Amino acid sequence: MHTTDISAADAARAPLCVAALYQFAPFEDPAALRAPLLALCEVQGIRGTLLLAREGINGTIAGSREGLDAVIAHIRALPGCERLDVKFSSAAEMPFHRMKVRLKREIVTMGEPGTDPLATVGTYVAPEDWNALISDPDTILIDTRNDYEVAIGTFNGAIDPETRSFREFPEWFRRERERLLGEGKAPRVAMFCTGGIRCEKSTAFLKQEGVEDVFHLKGGILKYLETIPAEQSLWHGECFVFDQRVSVGHGLVQGSLSLCHACRQPVSESDKASAHYEEGVSCPACFESRTDEQRARYRERHRQEKLAEARGEEHVGAKMPTSAGQEA
Repeated sequence: MHTTDISAADAARAPLCVAALYQFAPFEDPAALRAPLLALCEVQGIRGTLLLAREGINGTIAGSREGLDAVIAHIRALPGCERLDVKFSSAAEMPFHRMKVRLKREIVTMGEPGTDPLATVGTYVAPEDWNALISDPDTILIDTRNDYEVAIGTFNGAIDPETRSFREFPEWFRRERERLLGEGKAPRVAMFCTGGIRCEKSTAFLKQEGVEDVFHLKGGILKYLETIPAEQSLWHGECFVFDQRVSVGHGLVQGSLSLCHACRQPVSESDKASAHYEEGVSCPACFESRTDEQRARYRERHRQEKLAEARGEEHVGAKMPTSAGQEA
C-alpha cells in the first residue's frame, strides 16, 4: 500500500492521519539517515517518533495526508524499505507534541543477540484467516505485549505472559516452554502484538529456539481491527497505542481510555474513581511507586499545562517517562 487508505468521510471527521510503520532492513549507517528524515518531517509538519537502528526503522507519525505521503515515499526509497509496512488511522487532534528521530541499538528491544527477522520469521497470517487459526484447539495463542496493554483488551483464549517489558519475553518463554508445549508433537504457536513488529522478533526467537510451527498476525491488532467487522471479531476490549489517543477499537476509532501522565499507562473510568487517581499526577497503577515530591512536580506541571491551554498555547512540558518496551 503506497498511499493512505483513509476515506474522504473519515478525513472530514478527523482531518489528521496517523501512520504506524516499521521495516527490518540492513542500514549500514543509520546516523546518516537521521538528519534528512527529521528535516523532511519538520518541513511537512509531521510529528511523532521514528527509531533508526542498524536493523531498520520503526515508529508512529501523524500529520496531513500529503505530508505523510511525502515522508513515507522518502522512507520507501531507503535501502531495503521498498515494502515498508504501514497501518493508517485517523485522529481528531494531533496526538504528538513534537517530532523525534532517534538512533537505537534495536528498533524494538528484545535484547537477544542473533535474533534476526530478516533471516527467519514465523508464518504470516492475514486478518481474514486469523479467527480460524486461533479457534483451532491445537493452537496455542500468546499475546506478546506488556501487562498494561493486555489488561485493556486481547483475543479470546490468549495467554498473557504478564511481562512489564518486551525484554522479559525470552526468559518467560524459556521458563514456561515445557508447560506450554509439553512432550511429543508440539502444538502450533500463534502470536500477536499491536502493529506486528514485536512478533517479527518473537517468532524469529521461537524458531531460533527450535519451535517449528510458529505463526503471527500480519499487520498486528491494528490491521485486524481495521479489517474484521466487529460482529465477526474475536477481539475483546480496546488496543493500547503509544500516542495521545491512548487506545483504539474496531474500525480504529479512538477508544474510551485516557493516559496517566505520571506513568504513561491507560486509565479507565473506574480508575478515575479511585482515591489514588489525580488528573496529571497519579493513578492506581503508579501511586505507591511515586514519592510526594514527584507528585508535587507532576501537579505543578499539570497546572502549567492548564494555564497554557487557557491561553490557547501548547505546553510541551517536562520530558515524561515512557513505558518500557514501547512499540513506537
